Amino acid sequence: MTQAFWQTKTLEQMTRSEWESLCDGCAKCCLHKFIDDENTTDETELMPTDHIGEDEQMNYSNIACYLLNDKTCQCTQYAKRTKLVPDCVQLTQDNLDDVFFMPPSCTYRRLKEGRGLPSWHPLLHKGKKSAMHKAGMSVRGKIVKDNEVDIDFFEDYIVTWPLNDID
Repeated sequence: MTQAFWQTKTLEQMTRSEWESLCDGCAKCCLHKFIDDENTTDETELMPTDHIGEDEQMNYSNIACYLLNDKTCQCTQYAKRTKLVPDCVQLTQDNLDDVFFMPPSCTYRRLKEGRGLPSWHPLLHKGKKSAMHKAGMSVRGKIVKDNEVDIDFFEDYIVTWPLNDID
């Protein structure tokens, strides 16, 4: 029996299509995240960042990007997402080490940490997401869209469920 590509290749060795197929489609990366920082001012509070300090803590919210289809957990404008939402990060083999905000259940993060694919991953279920949704590992049924809430009250939307990981 031959081993699957994710068992024989490093993330850096994967082809573009292998890399893309690793995304489990949970959409947790589409959630707004906030860094708890005492030095934040009113002007910088909701500004994007590309790092997190050792004394800072990242909080996930259940506020998702307005482009997210909350049933399929897919971006409705995937090809244009970084143009429509400049803060949207396209995860690649080159920036994986710098993307500190991926949740513990993210397959890219799991493989980088040597933990393998989770049992609910679509690649282990003929490409279907039903096991992931049933395990509660996606954002389905848990979110509000950023164009439907007042983001100034983000504290009211902070949640811990995106940090959940199983097996």
